[in-house]
Amino acid sequence: MPILLKNQTSDQLHASLAHAGVSPHLARRILAAAVKRGELPAPGSHLNARLRDSLLGLTEIPHLTQVQKVVSPRDGFTKYLFQGRGAGQFEAVRIPLLHRPDDLKYVACVSSQVGCAMGCVFCATGRMGFGRNLAAWEIVDQVVKLQADSPHPIGGVVFMGMGEPLLNYDAVMTAIQILSEPCGMAIAAKAITVCTVGIIPGIRRFTAERQRARLIVSLTSADPLQRRGLLPVEQSNPTPDLIQALREYHTVSGQRVTLAWTMISGVNVGEGDAKRLATLTRGLPIKLDLIDVNDPTGRFRPPSRAELDAFRDALRANLAMPVTRRYSGGQDIHGACGMLAGGTTLIRSRA
Repeated sequence: MPILLKNQTSDQLHASLAHAGVSPHLARRILAAAVKRGELPAPGSHLNARLRDSLLGLTEIPHLTQVQKVVSPRDGFTKYLFQGRGAGQFEAVRIPLLHRPDDLKYVACVSSQVGCAMGCVFCATGRMGFGRNLAAWEIVDQVVKLQADSPHPIGGVVFMGMGEPLLNYDAVMTAIQILSEPCGMAIAAKAITVCTVGIIPGIRRFTAERQRARLIVSLTSADPLQRRGLLPVEQSNPTPDLIQALREYHTVSGQRVTLAWTMISGVNVGEGDAKRLATLTRGLPIKLDLIDVNDPTGRFRPPSRAELDAFRDALRANLAMPVTRRYSGGQDIHGACGMLAGGTTLIRSRA
């Protein structure tokens, strides 16, 4: 089997090709050419024609196929539908950060799996079920393809697309290293965010390996019984154990723990919810990201303005931690958080 470029870090690539005479420096040049230009380096002082011919037989540069692209006329969010080498299609979203005229850039929201096994009841991806894990190159190439289609740089990456990143741990971390390597996409690790519903073994491994990417945990409820009804992961990864793992993460990393809270009208936006969260996280420095639920079925609705204001007042009174309301764009193209479904919603809406 040929070695797939964009699927290994430069160190891994050197280990795989050292027998062919590839040095660490040349491995970095090969990775850079594969990621940035989709080809092997041209013959030159570090790569003679004979070695290049040898590499043509030993390696392969895989590419995703872009199936669809749709741009929101409302806010400029752009959703891409891709096909890799395995079964199933998956989506990525280009998020515009154009509010600073001197720093125009995008964030790439990428998928780590086709579908998702977590079954969060308000999430379209969760309703798909699990298809397969994406290879590292399939993750990297999402960012490569978005950058090639963008007038401004991709300045950050968030693993908030389809799938649970910590259940595809090795491929995700390999992709993050490639994306952050100077010879890869040169995106700072601190500008790459892994979002998980709370896979405790993955969080502990992330902590032990001192991964440099940011971590966000989708909590959504501090009541384990309620959380189990919304996020079935609670059954195998209970909230008390999750919070303990996050305390360990904070101790090792020194980072404030970011918790995501999907707000659902009449469900988890009351004063009691704020008090339970404060009790649960007492002594743990956190930042709370509030995000409206996005459910095309209409079963779950975002909070009313009055509910939101009351909830934020309760958080200020009880939590005394930073609280941010995150904008969820791309709703009109089904590109917002919780709406990605491998193109099925988009296709259905256009029929």
